[in-house]
Amino acid sequence: MVSNHLLLEEPLRMASILEPSKPNFFPALTKIVGTLGPKSRSVEAISGCLQAGMSVARFDFSWGDAGFHQESLENLRVAIKSTKKLCALMLDTVGPELQVVNKTEHPISLEENSTVILTPDQDKEATPNLLPINFTGLSEAVKTGDTIFIGQYLFTGSETTSVWLEVTEVKGKDVVCLVKNSATLAGSLYTLHVSQIRIELPTLTDKDKEVISTWGVRNNIDFLSLSYTRCAEDIKLAREFLSTLGDLNQTLIFAKIDNVEGMTHFDEILEAADGIILSRGNLGIDLPPEKVFMFQKEAVHKCNMAGKPAVVTRVVDSMADNLRPTRAEATDVANAVLDGSDAILLGAETLRGLYPVETISVVRKICAEAEKVYNQNLYFKKTVKFVGEPMSHLESIASSAVRAAIKVKASVIICFTSSGRAARLIAKYRPTMPVISVVVPRVKTNQLRWTFTGAFEARQSLIVRGLFPMLADPRHPSESTSATSESILKVALEHGKASGLIQTHDRVVVFQKIGDASVVKIIELDQ
Repeated sequence: MVSNHLLLEEPLRMASILEPSKPNFFPALTKIVGTLGPKSRSVEAISGCLQAGMSVARFDFSWGDAGFHQESLENLRVAIKSTKKLCALMLDTVGPELQVVNKTEHPISLEENSTVILTPDQDKEATPNLLPINFTGLSEAVKTGDTIFIGQYLFTGSETTSVWLEVTEVKGKDVVCLVKNSATLAGSLYTLHVSQIRIELPTLTDKDKEVISTWGVRNNIDFLSLSYTRCAEDIKLAREFLSTLGDLNQTLIFAKIDNVEGMTHFDEILEAADGIILSRGNLGIDLPPEKVFMFQKEAVHKCNMAGKPAVVTRVVDSMADNLRPTRAEATDVANAVLDGSDAILLGAETLRGLYPVETISVVRKICAEAEKVYNQNLYFKKTVKFVGEPMSHLESIASSAVRAAIKVKASVIICFTSSGRAARLIAKYRPTMPVISVVVPRVKTNQLRWTFTGAFEARQSLIVRGLFPMLADPRHPSESTSATSESILKVALEHGKASGLIQTHDRVVVFQKIGDASVVKIIELDQ
């Protein structure tokens, strides 16, 4: 297991811990993904979320139709315009998710040691003794003694809204279970999870494909969160599907690891995917509780070494109903940052939570504090050792840019990029200062009209730790001459000054490509 990257060079004065943090233009390098739902979909609420630190908006199609999510997205666009805060879009698929069907939406109270039957007959009404489900093959997948979990929305884990069942008998298509704890299921959506059992359903379902090819295409989604990714083939099939949908061939695919099967095939999934989401709600059911932290640390470490974003979920569940997280949750957020996570994904906390803005703000503040004691020097050495020699030309220059920025105490790194690859390589080495990723658009044509690339690449950096995008003037080519590069650099520096990120006499490290040469230079601002 990889040790924590915690830096405490000398004992802290305990009183200093209580000193107010200095305000920064970028309050935290770690990004926050917020799920938009009933409590966070108004223009006012979304504006608050953006101001608090949300940089990626997640649309979870496990519930709510396309019309509902489109209204939320239109409100997001209004909020982006009014706050002048960039925000990327993530579509989260349903995948082979099993659900209890409660058409009446009446609360269902289950009593400990009682019996309940799970049936695929969705025409029957849900009662404390009978729960219809959306899957006909459950009786063939389970056996006596297997554990089944039913949770409200996104697996809150609360014993009052979640129930554990033990399979006692399989009768035809029905599964008879013993209720292990008393709980009340309230609402229309409960997700059903069978521990360590493979469900024979495709990872990308027909419903998912329909949503992606309509809603996803219409809105040019930046990220596809592929729920229940079980092997690299799942990523391959999803990528082939996206390649048929015009501009969505640029959409990045994040593999969502929900179960033991995905964990077992993690290495091959990481190689095929553009990023990883550790769905700890589901993993916490499939794995023994004492094993979850170990998988998280190893998985995040592997993502770091591969230079691919790692996103951790389910960190402040209690804030769905409370203004403050528990002590354990606050520590959990900090540990996720110290482990090397790129982003924190908030699900139920913002989707149905009472305090979405406050939740994002609290998580952002915890991330910022954890970043202050992140041992970048140790991490840098381990990453260089892992990559080995000879390094690729681009990675060598990128790592050198980070080392130079730290040595000269630069306030910011400015990276010129077209595809975003150079900026992501810089972020891989976890600089302690923000990286302004200046995305220089490229011109392409289909012989009938000109179009520019760059918008996707800019938004897609919003999930990478430490990267903050800026879209350059498309009149400048991506591989520019020295003169045009200086022109773009001047605009980037002015942007940094206007935002308060760069001050007079600050040092700035610049990574850019001039002709065939990749160049790192250090500049000191006179005025």
